[in-house]
Amino acid sequence: MLRRVGETVDSKDAVVKIKDASFPTPFVSALEYNSPVHGNWNIVHTGMQVPESIQIYVCADNCMRGVVLTAAEMNAADRFSFVLVEEQNLLSGNLEDITIEGVTDVLNKRKDHPEAVLLFTVCLHHFVGSNLNYIYRELEHRFPDICFIRCYMDPIMQKHGLTPDQKLRKAMYDPLLGCEPDAKTVSVFGSDFVLDENSDMKRLLKRYGYKVLELPGCKTWQELLDMSRGCLFIDCYPAGKYGMEAQAGRLGRKSLYLPGSFDYDEIRKQLKQLTDALGLPELTEDELAREQESCEEALAKAKNLIGDMPVTLDYLYHPRPLGLAKLLLTHGFCVKAVYLDSISPEEKADFFWLQEHAPELELIATIQVKMRVLPRGASGEVLAIGQKAAYFGRSRHFVNLVQGEGLYGFDGIRRTAELMMDAYLNEKDTEKLVVQKGWGCECCL
Repeated sequence: MLRRVGETVDSKDAVVKIKDASFPTPFVSALEYNSPVHGNWNIVHTGMQVPESIQIYVCADNCMRGVVLTAAEMNAADRFSFVLVEEQNLLSGNLEDITIEGVTDVLNKRKDHPEAVLLFTVCLHHFVGSNLNYIYRELEHRFPDICFIRCYMDPIMQKHGLTPDQKLRKAMYDPLLGCEPDAKTVSVFGSDFVLDENSDMKRLLKRYGYKVLELPGCKTWQELLDMSRGCLFIDCYPAGKYGMEAQAGRLGRKSLYLPGSFDYDEIRKQLKQLTDALGLPELTEDELAREQESCEEALAKAKNLIGDMPVTLDYLYHPRPLGLAKLLLTHGFCVKAVYLDSISPEEKADFFWLQEHAPELELIATIQVKMRVLPRGASGEVLAIGQKAAYFGRSRHFVNLVQGEGLYGFDGIRRTAELMMDAYLNEKDTEKLVVQKGWGCECCL
């Protein structure tokens, strides 16, 4: 974005008060800015969860830079290979052969074969109409001992239909085979992080002797395959919903979508859905009241400590940023802004509640191009929940967590309050932390 030296850039189109915002797109889609905040996971990080596998990308070198650096930065270069596509490959119309022979060369040069290959085809394959079925059929014939998982790096598609992330979160479970379900096993799909051991769901399932299987907790290929034994498939992360439902339909399993929430009534409803699906006794009103009371105590303790210090938060911390804003506002916190670029349909009720009860709350874009040049930071200290809120607000008091990392239910509310208190008491080196790719991954930087 060019601007005259000394020119002041106004915040119009990048900042809007919620009373003036439209649902579900408060900002116009246009030229986008990519901030230095990289704690969110991308398709490389997510795909690396498949144990005993490697990833092979087939694309041009300009697109390859980002993914190869991600693999290197997370100390996983030994599980990453690529096939470069050049201009003559497109002009001669042999992209299928380039893909097949390139992947064959990669695998033949390895000393041993992995259990699975996550093969990423790209936008170019779509542009030239490559026969992907032929590519995979030939590779499976050449390497019958390897499971080839169909993955896509086609960002041109992500404004319409399924995103590459959603498609990947389905593809990783495509190897699951049909089998008899285990009546005491539940499989949780779709997230990059295992649920906290103290989360409502884990505690409830373990009370009744259920085994909980989750891909981020799998250490071997066989453990991944064992996820098909779940008598119930569950997803708690929005991007994983499509994949979980697809696998449940394919394998004939009951499924539940139970997204993380900051609303007491929704949490109660979800716990009832879970007990009903498994034929378990419902949690008693006394149990639910105690859970809610402990949340109230944790929030009150956090408010007493933090006082009137301004609070900002972002969508990167949790998929329900408006729900979190509502929770904090109803408990006396001084929430000033929410950083997001669009609003999930799941937060429609929260959006309209905030319009009515907190009309001055600011919604601030993170990818709108003006965010590159607008002044960062406030006049005083701000407690930020999430990396983007911390970066744009220049806060050293921030909750460093992404994508809801294991938070769920009443326990997720308590943990959020605890993390806020820790952020208030302990400063962080924001500029150093937020640039590291893939929060929670091993990093060589």
